[in-house]
Amino acid sequence: MKKIYLLWGLTCLLFSACEGLIEVDAPNNQIGTAQVFEDVKTANAALGSLYAGLRDQSFVSGNLYGTGASLGSYADDLVCYYNDQNGLMDIYNNLQQQTNTNIKAMWTTAYSQIYTANSIVYGAEHSTSLSDANKNRIRGEALLARSLVYFYLQQLFGDIPYTTSLDYQYNRALTKTSASALLAQLEADLKESATLLQDSYRDTERIYPNRKAAQLLLARLYLTEQKYGQAEQLADSILQSPLYIFQSDINEVFHKAGKHILWQLKPQNSGDPAKEASFYYFTNAAPNNVYTLSDDLVNSFSDNDLRKQAWMGKTTFNGNSWYRPYKYKNLSGNTNEYSVLLRLEEAYFIKAEALAKQNRIGEALPYLNATRERAGLDAFTSLSETDFFNELLAEKRREFFAEFGQRFLDLKRFGRLGDLSTTKPNWESYKAVWPLPQSELLLNSNLYPQNSGY
Repeated sequence: MKKIYLLWGLTCLLFSACEGLIEVDAPNNQIGTAQVFEDVKTANAALGSLYAGLRDQSFVSGNLYGTGASLGSYADDLVCYYNDQNGLMDIYNNLQQQTNTNIKAMWTTAYSQIYTANSIVYGAEHSTSLSDANKNRIRGEALLARSLVYFYLQQLFGDIPYTTSLDYQYNRALTKTSASALLAQLEADLKESATLLQDSYRDTERIYPNRKAAQLLLARLYLTEQKYGQAEQLADSILQSPLYIFQSDINEVFHKAGKHILWQLKPQNSGDPAKEASFYYFTNAAPNNVYTLSDDLVNSFSDNDLRKQAWMGKTTFNGNSWYRPYKYKNLSGNTNEYSVLLRLEEAYFIKAEALAKQNRIGEALPYLNATRERAGLDAFTSLSETDFFNELLAEKRREFFAEFGQRFLDLKRFGRLGDLSTTKPNWESYKAVWPLPQSELLLNSNLYPQNSGY
């Protein structure tokens, strides 16, 4: 059974017409698992298709499928102007139900990507032709991508199924894994990924993850688990790496050649814009089927903050003005922007939070001040513990708006999602997690009970 489904999954994965990652003859029927992993080129093509899925439709896509938009509007960074029903607008209004079509799509796409990652891990492990070095790298990259998807699933839905199996009959009857047990499993998976990967990149453009990318995700996980000493150590290992240099020019942060980038996703075709560039763009009209920046977010910036000048686009129509995310600017002929998935600035914030949680506010201040000073703001010289955490949340919001739901994740980790009630009138505490899709509950009764409140 495992071989049958692995065969099918990798056939679909390798011969997606849109990617052309490697030239191979189309199969008359299907390609065998052993064939896929007997050659490093076809194995890398399998990974390439996984990354293409992350780019095009996943939690980290820079379009309507991603958490940058959905969680940005679910929290308080974005305003949704889509005219849909039971979809994006309900998420924005905090009125999502178990029949929400976008929530269902996010869930099913995520588990499809998990299955693909499991197929790659299995194929690499059982290859008799790949070198040990390639086996380790392929497994390490797939484990990292799978952990990223699982992390967002857990943060959005709470207790969820965890599986490494390729057996469809087994997977369709999975029970839920508790949040604490799942996070512990992801910790083990990311540790294994970091062990299998190397610091060096297999591409100079950093479009494939390395060990430091796995360590950054692991450090993020440690904060979620309140393991602050471990988070500090991993942040240090990244900040001290000669691979990375803090980007001091606000206008270069989203340019692909930056040495502050840990991992980025390349557009499908040469010259294509980054997903975020075209998705958030609108001009010379009232907003329609777009997201804009919320007044609450815009007003959190001082006028002399360089990010307000460089990372926001203003549109005025009939005397009304709106701001949109403008971190990515190339709409055509793009040569210097890829979608930045992980960047060094997050390690600064992880280090700041981890130190402060260990009552070392003075040591944490320089890591909080780094992005402030780059934005032309004065550095803090002294803060109380309460003020420090307030400023950390505010500064991280200004730095990472419209990037993969960072605001929601931070408020949730700090136990401060209730802050949303000041600007989101429908907010209630049970909405810290989304409902499990009704269609999935009907298919698998082991997923019951539904999350409380839905």
